[in-house]
Amino acid sequence: MGHECFDIEITDKVGHIKMNRPEKANSMIASFWNDLPAIVDEMSASGSVRAVVLSAEGKHFCSGMDLSVFQSDPTLSDSNGPKHPSRRGERFRSTAMKLQDSFTALERARMPVLCAIQGACVGGAIDMVSAADLRYASQSAYFSIAEINIGMTADVGTLQRMPRLVAEGIVRELAYTGRRWSADEALAAGFVNQVFADQEALLSGVHEIAAEIASKSPMAVWGTKKSMQYSQEHSIADGLEYIANWNASMFDTDDMAEAFTAQMEQRPADFPDLWPVSRGL
Repeated sequence: MGHECFDIEITDKVGHIKMNRPEKANSMIASFWNDLPAIVDEMSASGSVRAVVLSAEGKHFCSGMDLSVFQSDPTLSDSNGPKHPSRRGERFRSTAMKLQDSFTALERARMPVLCAIQGACVGGAIDMVSAADLRYASQSAYFSIAEINIGMTADVGTLQRMPRLVAEGIVRELAYTGRRWSADEALAAGFVNQVFADQEALLSGVHEIAAEIASKSPMAVWGTKKSMQYSQEHSIADGLEYIANWNASMFDTDDMAEAFTAQMEQRPADFPDLWPVSRGL
């Protein structure tokens, strides 16, 4: 099935989700918010995709929410929609939470999501990449928490996730000013893992990293992701107990045996996929 905002490829256990509206700087129209979580959830549920690369065609990665979404949503206009402020507020809240869940899909996926960012990554795009596991940029990339520049507070995840990735003072400055943040600044702060010379080198490098991840035991990779996510929300003691419980139930001696055998035989390991997520009883 085709998607209005995305092209999809799966090669050698690596899924590639590519935003395909470069003429609009890959802005996020209404279908974007429905299709992205559906695509990620499907890849995760399949069990056969072990890493995902999220990239974009054109000069810019993503310019954030498309203006058409603001214009079409009655909760964002004083002249349309429910007149009662409580009803209007409830509608706005439920819409915001649905948008938030579109990016939470990246966190709940059973495989890591790697973002390859060139050019503009602003507004909702920062919400999105902050929910990914890893971020990489080309030299042309820049970031802006642009919501402040249109008179609103970012509400789809940047303010909650970004302070866990870089120093809070940096996030506050960017959120209060909306200024551009260069790729080199983002690298120095630890927001991106690596800066590549250009878009071609960026995509090649990120796919190489994704392929390396996909070569590992998918159960071990998923366990690593889950453990790190849990530890972000809990004490060290709780995190240690969580991973002990995880390995007590999920540790696969067959995967370990295959890893050792592959190393001794100097060949790539051959791990089975995760089982697909059951769609029913």
